[in-house]
Amino acid sequence: MPRRRPASALLLALLLVTGCTTLKRCTYEGFGREGWQEPERVVQALGLRPGDRVADLGSGGGYFTFRLARAVGPTGKVYAIDIDEAMNADLRARAKAEGHQNVEVILARPDDPLLPPGAIDLVFTSNTYHHLKDRTAYFARLKKYLKPEGRIAVIDFDRRGWIQSVGHYTEPDIIKAEMRDAGYRLAREHTFLSKQSFLVFSRAG
Repeated sequence: MPRRRPASALLLALLLVTGCTTLKRCTYEGFGREGWQEPERVVQALGLRPGDRVADLGSGGGYFTFRLARAVGPTGKVYAIDIDEAMNADLRARAKAEGHQNVEVILARPDDPLLPPGAIDLVFTSNTYHHLKDRTAYFARLKKYLKPEGRIAVIDFDRRGWIQSVGHYTEPDIIKAEMRDAGYRLAREHTFLSKQSFLVFSRAG
């Protein structure tokens, strides 16, 4: 009977075969994510219009980036925002190869997404909120990038499912409180995701 390789050896072999960036993208996109993330329903719920300008904050491997790009159409624009240079380069190459001319990749700073001031209709962030530092200050500064009627959509894991065991989640009430302190009000709360909260905010005043 053949000996089973330890998981670490299999991971190393996969890394050598696929390359670091590809492995990262697979990790971000997850296994079976289509089922629990419901990406098409999420994008539909955002109510995007042709010509909208959207920031995909924490774009990673582009799981939502290209779906958002299709939703806003050729007259719209999606800014793919991440602090990972290698992932950004991979996403930029994919956008070019797949003909997404309305995607612009931005290498952000940890405390600033470096977006065009006053230009953004929607900041969308999925599975990234819990990684951000000093979130109230971060989103308070982000206001300068939004149009007056601009919105922020936050999807993050909550306590449902296995994710709580690794700490990569944020309680919905904490998100609401931090966003309120940053100067936003809750405009919509979607409840159809099985593992995550889905909250949409607009300016408080």
